[in-house]
Amino acid sequence: MIVTHRPTVDNDSRFSDMFPGVHAVTSPDRPAVVMSESGRTLTYRELNENSARFARVLHDLGLRKGDAFAFVSDNAPECFELYWAALRSGLYVTPVDRNLSPVDAAFIIHDSDSKVLVVSAGVRAFAEALVPLTLQIADRFCFGGQIEGYRSYEDMRANVGVPLVQCPRGSDLLYSSGTTGRPMGMKSPLLQIEVDQPGDPTTSAIGSAYELTFSDVYLSPAPIYHAAPLRWCGAVHAYGGTVVVMEKFDAEEALRVIEQHFVTVAQMVPTMFVRMLQLPEAVRAKYDLSSLRSVVHAAAPCPPSVKKSMIDWVGMILNEYYSPTEGNGFTTISSDEWLTKPCSVGRSVLGTLHICDDEGTELPAGEVGTVYFEREDQPFEYHKDPEKTAAARHPDHPTWTAVGDHGFLDADGYLFLADRTAT
Repeated sequence: MIVTHRPTVDNDSRFSDMFPGVHAVTSPDRPAVVMSESGRTLTYRELNENSARFARVLHDLGLRKGDAFAFVSDNAPECFELYWAALRSGLYVTPVDRNLSPVDAAFIIHDSDSKVLVVSAGVRAFAEALVPLTLQIADRFCFGGQIEGYRSYEDMRANVGVPLVQCPRGSDLLYSSGTTGRPMGMKSPLLQIEVDQPGDPTTSAIGSAYELTFSDVYLSPAPIYHAAPLRWCGAVHAYGGTVVVMEKFDAEEALRVIEQHFVTVAQMVPTMFVRMLQLPEAVRAKYDLSSLRSVVHAAAPCPPSVKKSMIDWVGMILNEYYSPTEGNGFTTISSDEWLTKPCSVGRSVLGTLHICDDEGTELPAGEVGTVYFEREDQPFEYHKDPEKTAAARHPDHPTWTAVGDHGFLDADGYLFLADRTAT
């Protein structure tokens, strides 16, 4: 089992957001990814080289800036190779939820206009079921073992020509869960920067809000196909930290992993908090969590009693954020702030907040309305749905966007979502 060395945090050495290629030069043997159960490790040298090689594979298959490919996988290091291959190629990458039905997964693969599909042997039966449902896909690859109908990802990556080193920056194309209908793609325009240049707003917001450095060890216990795990792991890589990925979440195992790898930043959802709090006190007490400097949570409302219990347990290091999958804004709140503003999701660190009524009139502090984020730099669109995209824009301010959430701002600019105000 690979054990991450205890980091020495130096706040003066914080990088601006970069690219794994930079860290492959400065710290080639530093672990970029460590799998908590198997101990499989991907160094920054390997992440850079493997993503560059698969970027060349995609280029040789004819994919160009703005094209898309998809992957279906269990949690595995190769997922990050695929992610960074897309970002360095000016491509869109769509991770597909392996818990969907094959029909719904095939819909996403088709709707995203993906030209290539990559799967892991960990989802073999699912991958085999996708073949007859995605006949438009000409090129399929699998890693971790053989699957009927797919070529070896490892062989193609190893035998490619000159790796693709640098291209305009790509992005993710993520889909909703589809619980209220067909899954909906959320697509942002590609940034007009090279992949090794700083300037991705989401990465910068995460890094500055939580002071990420190359010394950080980040625990990711959730499925990588979700927006937060994918984007946060990418942000940690941009800053040169180590991502420790759990193959699957288990409450006590998470505590053991934090102790073993000296995790400094962990991100969880409220249901994980509940499961950890249900552990016997003796079990919780036997693990050393002193390496933690921040426990981040989002994705769902956290009951105030649960949050207060977590603060009592781990200390004033619980940090909440609110950021829709559409990526149109980002708020954050610390434990200190939350104790004075219970149930708030914080103040904005990306985008200017506005609360408006149904006619678009901006409301004063304390009144509930539609939550808008104002941003000039990165409007999103709902893939192939111009009507829904138009409906997300403010009627008079096209740079103000909303995803349907309601809430209010207090006099200090703290956001309270309407469904999170119950005590």
